[in-house]
Amino acid sequence: MRQLLQHIAAHQDQLIRDLLAWCALESPSNDPAATTRMAQMAAGHLAAAGAAVEIIPGQVNGSMVQATWAGGDGKPLLLLAHHDTVHPIGSLARNPPRVEDGRVYGPGSYDMKGGALLAAAALAAIRSLGRPLPRPVILLSTADEELSSTDSRPLIEALARQAEAVLVLEPAFYGGELKTARKGVGTFTIRALGRASHAGGAHELGINAIVELAHQVRALTDLTDYERGITISVGLIQGGSAVNTVPAAAEMQVDARVWRLEDAAWVNQQVYALRPHLPGASLQISGGVERPPMERLPGTVRLFELARRLGQEIGLDLVERAVGGASDGNFTAALGIPTLDGLGVCGDGAHTDEEYVLIGQLAPRAAVLAGLLLNV
Repeated sequence: MRQLLQHIAAHQDQLIRDLLAWCALESPSNDPAATTRMAQMAAGHLAAAGAAVEIIPGQVNGSMVQATWAGGDGKPLLLLAHHDTVHPIGSLARNPPRVEDGRVYGPGSYDMKGGALLAAAALAAIRSLGRPLPRPVILLSTADEELSSTDSRPLIEALARQAEAVLVLEPAFYGGELKTARKGVGTFTIRALGRASHAGGAHELGINAIVELAHQVRALTDLTDYERGITISVGLIQGGSAVNTVPAAAEMQVDARVWRLEDAAWVNQQVYALRPHLPGASLQISGGVERPPMERLPGTVRLFELARRLGQEIGLDLVERAVGGASDGNFTAALGIPTLDGLGVCGDGAHTDEEYVLIGQLAPRAAVLAGLLLNV
């Protein structure tokens, strides 16, 4: 481990330059041309790190990158990354790629261009030191993780089913923790339909869709159960056409999160069982808890314990954490594949104009990742 750490640290300046260059190429999720340009840059970088690389066009979103490093006869390890970001074109003006006070700033630096670059650095070090990989390594970087992975999920799951384990290159939690559990996440859209009427001259003839929706907000809120880890949040709501008109339609979008797969099914059942409260009103319901929870399974615990031991060899004290947000690791864990998340960079400011990566943690984190590639 010490040799790996020293090699990666010796090449850290290049890693920083690469991260600055990647952040300078904006790649918002909803811009397929931009994420495809980012895929092409990533493909060239991964090929230089010794991978056989394929660029895979998305069906709706931008291109994905699949990079494969040859190894022994074992089942492959799957590394998951994404090169799309939440930052729109023009974010460089507010958060230009730069180095300040031991940090690398830039859109997508922390979430999560840094993670893919850490993996490339780890694999380049293994290759330079002449260490044989015990099994093939596949790195998949997608272009739609921030859009719920609609294009990439089938490929993620297909590769995971063939893998020994999955290592997710999402950033560490804010204190550097690895992630051994994540909540499942879903979104529901609930539309209430009533009947319009004049608010003054014919109020009694109307069926107020906003009032109907208000009753449903209360019913949904009552589903929240903190002991079970179930949270329901009405995040967006709109309706009506004019202040003097009883509204005929109103709509809300609802965020749902759960710790357990069985609770995902329960929430879906409860939401679709909603019934109108006002006579004559109707409901239209769509969506669901579609990204399953990443539960803390024994295989994941074993991966974490290995990472912790490897970290101790270089003075890095790794701890684990369960988090409320989701990643593509949710999909692989739900298949029963051992999955360890948060193996990317350390930093803060995800999804903000202050996003940054801690330079001092780059080499140790890449060394732990390299150790996992050599020991899983």
